[in-house]
Amino acid sequence: MTSLFLAAILGAVYLYLRRKDARMLRNGIVLVAAVWFAVVGIAEILSQWFPWTQWIALGLVVLTPLAVIVLAGFLIGNGATMMRQEGRSVGNLLSLLAGLALLALPVLAALLVVTLNPLAIGLAALLFFLCSYFGMVFVVFLAYAVVYGRMKPSSSPAAVVILGSQIINGNVPPLLRSRLDKALEVYRAAPAGSAPLLIPSGGQGADESRPEGAAMADYLVSAGAPADRVIAEDRAVNTAQNLEFSQTLARKHGSDGAMVVVTNNYHVLRAALLSRKLGINAEVVGSPTARYFLPSAFLREFAAVLVEHKRLHVLMCLPFVALTVLLTVAVLGVSQ
Repeated sequence: MTSLFLAAILGAVYLYLRRKDARMLRNGIVLVAAVWFAVVGIAEILSQWFPWTQWIALGLVVLTPLAVIVLAGFLIGNGATMMRQEGRSVGNLLSLLAGLALLALPVLAALLVVTLNPLAIGLAALLFFLCSYFGMVFVVFLAYAVVYGRMKPSSSPAAVVILGSQIINGNVPPLLRSRLDKALEVYRAAPAGSAPLLIPSGGQGADESRPEGAAMADYLVSAGAPADRVIAEDRAVNTAQNLEFSQTLARKHGSDGAMVVVTNNYHVLRAALLSRKLGINAEVVGSPTARYFLPSAFLREFAAVLVEHKRLHVLMCLPFVALTVLLTVAVLGVSQ
């Protein structure tokens, strides 16, 4: 019952934090912890009522290595699909590299341990600690990215900002088109007489024939959006500029208020975190993405979030380094 009690408390804290500001990654930490304690509490009750359920829990633990192998195989297969569909780039190879790492790291740790060398054993312990830490951080990120991506805008926005991405031959490709279609959905759902401003945002890349914002604006108008409600932002070269320049443009055209930002579902949480960091009053919604694209896309977003908070994660890893040093010293002492 203690676990269920903790789950209830954490659930209440999560709801409070989410209502205060849904754009915080710590909400995901509290949510995952609440779910964990709820599962543990339910498992404890089931084991008391139905003792045979303990064997299920044991079976799941035993099958964990198999689950890792299956996951690694899926990621490697997805990486091959990404190379066929999207070409060879570091971003497109992330799922393949992650799958290979899942297979290689346990083998490497085992080889280090069997050497019986204290330093090698210490390195294996450090690998275990760091993999466990970043694995848990990824679970939190992925869980809250999915949860946040399913949230609906709480109010009618003054402006709908569509984040740009690469255009092809001056036209919007399917991935960007899904964002624009989602923006039109949000626009058409607004109450009569309070239609928001539509701001497609994106500058012109070196390999693009015109600004992304201009191509996106043409698509919106051709899809039925009133031309006088579509204002293209055509200077931004990254997500931060998309948000800042679009907010300035909205204010200039008399739409100073809450914004809804539209991007693809895998990018929703990072865009939301960034909007909060910039002090912009915005909610972020996501549009569908091809399923084969999602594993690499989420891994890329996760890597970007780690880089943006690198100092925090370095500090969080220091205790693991210290613990590894203590364990290595202890093993050296025993071996002598």
